[in-house]
Amino acid sequence: MDITFIFSTLIKLMAAVPLTLQLAALSVLFGTVIAVGLALARTSRIAVLDIPARLYIFCFRGTPLLVQIFLIYYGLGQFSGIRSSFLWPLLREPYWCAILALALNTAAYSAEIIRGGLLSVATGQIEAARACGMSRTMIFRRIAMPLAVRQALPGYGNEIINMVKATALASIITMMEITGVAAKLISETYRPLEVFIAAGAIYLAITFILTRVVMILEGRLGQRLRPSDLTTSGDAG
Repeated sequence: MDITFIFSTLIKLMAAVPLTLQLAALSVLFGTVIAVGLALARTSRIAVLDIPARLYIFCFRGTPLLVQIFLIYYGLGQFSGIRSSFLWPLLREPYWCAILALALNTAAYSAEIIRGGLLSVATGQIEAARACGMSRTMIFRRIAMPLAVRQALPGYGNEIINMVKATALASIITMMEITGVAAKLISETYRPLEVFIAAGAIYLAITFILTRVVMILEGRLGQRLRPSDLTTSGDAG
């Protein structure tokens, strides 16, 4: 194994890190917006909202991400209505197809994580807020959502890390992120072991940084919410 070659490959692969992070960040951002809507629909107990949300989550969690990427990249162009719509300039580009597929996929998983966080909020805290005269919007914004975020953060942090690793599938539709550049280097050098060791090291570094960031956020949220939790518990007693 050539250490010098691994180091030079590492430098070449680093050029693809911004695209990988960009794909992951935009996918998580758009996916979060969709996930919040799905989670609220799932907890609404309104059948017309709950059933479509359940179906969406079932479909995207029950099929491989690779299949979803292929369906969006190769399948959407089969519909004349989409080709003639204002969305076609975006949907014909592999970049936006990858982001769309990743966002729709992570939304299905994130919705269940957020829903679990919302359901973990004690009903006593909600009732106490109502007794204080808070509106539903204020209760959601100041009580339910902060507590739900604290509960959901560990699971959501794992989902963000999974999205970073899932961006590797974007190389299938010609995106030159880390795995795409690695595949190109392998075709040029015929040295897959060294190239994938370098690629794996980069993914490990990104995962380590994200893990530490999530741990820091988790600690800060815990410190911020703990005093109010103790006060609530004392009032309840």
